[in-house]
Amino acid sequence: MRVIAGTYRSRILKSLKGLALRPTSDRLRETLFNVLGPTVNGARFLDVFAGTGAVGIEAISRGASEVVFIENHTPAAALIRKNLDSLGVRSGTTVLGVDALRGLETLTARGKGGSSPFDFVFLDPPYAAAEEYTRVLRFLGSAPFLALDSIVIAEHRHNFELPARADTATQRSASIASVLAKLRSRNARSKPPGDFIHLSTFLAGLF
Repeated sequence: MRVIAGTYRSRILKSLKGLALRPTSDRLRETLFNVLGPTVNGARFLDVFAGTGAVGIEAISRGASEVVFIENHTPAAALIRKNLDSLGVRSGTTVLGVDALRGLETLTARGKGGSSPFDFVFLDPPYAAAEEYTRVLRFLGSAPFLALDSIVIAEHRHNFELPARADTATQRSASIASVLAKLRSRNARSKPPGDFIHLSTFLAGLF
């Protein structure tokens, strides 16, 4: 696993042995960031269920001003810190070693001080924890640390249908805007052969 482009291009990132993590493939990260393009430069980026931190680190490499990683698996959170250290990243990052909702609550509390909103949120819960999508998207639907033009990106199985609205109660929504990528997973041992990933973009806004 490596950094695709930017300041740390081609630098190798460590991962955990076995199937404890299901890192987003190099090919999928390349497609994602090619679509996001120069908008990542100078942006605040939130990597939820961060795993190895590869997505957030790619954002750093491409010029993001700040990246926050949320990962409650202790060895994985430690791995993110090791990967950042190996790249010499000394500022502009925070690793929250807590579960997703607690991490989002922490960011909400910090945001009350007037911090700038996050421009991008990437979330990729374990495929076995499908309910996490609904819980996290519902929270993000009313999160004060998102702006009307913030983009939330969710990676999921092809046969898992994400909700069209994150929070129908408040009418602040995360509506599907487009599918960025549909790539066959051929090499990841933790993904069934022939499985597809839909990488869908969600725009947080008021209807």
